Amino acid sequence: MSAGPGVTILLLAAGASSRMRGRDKLLEEVDGRPLLRRQAEAAVATGAPVIATLPPRAPGRRAALAGLPVAVVEVPDAAEGMARSLSAGARAAGAPRGLLVVLADMPEITAEDMAALIEAFDGRTILRGAAEDGTPGHPVLFPRHLLADLAGLSGDSGAREIIREHGARPLHLPARHALTDLDTPEAWDAWRAARR
Repeated sequence: MSAGPGVTILLLAAGASSRMRGRDKLLEEVDGRPLLRRQAEAAVATGAPVIATLPPRAPGRRAALAGLPVAVVEVPDAAEGMARSLSAGARAAGAPRGLLVVLADMPEITAEDMAALIEAFDGRTILRGAAEDGTPGHPVLFPRHLLADLAGLSGDSGAREIIREHGARPLHLPARHALTDLDTPEAWDAWRAARR
């Protein structure tokens, strides 16, 4: 698998797992390895450069990325919201043709999904993963001309305002890949039961 020219993947992994009651959702095991490592491996498999944002003092998450060709960006103010991670990651990326923002806690996003977005990217329009039924989700691929907007974000709204202002072209991904987000122990249990 080889990435289109000039797209960098930003894996957002600085969230607090606050609804997991003491467990770190990014260290939950999926297919025999921590979710964060599995998603980072999928990103690396596209052939694109990969950046991961992490909160300070996250030795388990750092260990999950050990040995992978992933540039780690620590986000000291990660607790202030997702926008801080987006901003730090966009600044670290420099000026690629596009920045594919992948939420690390979405276990159904595959290397093939990421590669499909990169392949379909025209370099001008925001491209957004969507479920088979058309519901918009993730990942989201931003063109270079919007990276300064990402770098200037603050708060927890993430990139919603940028997407609302500029619009996004959907790319349908299989099933609910673009939507499955596991934030509670109960959601993890239900998802695992459905996979059996």
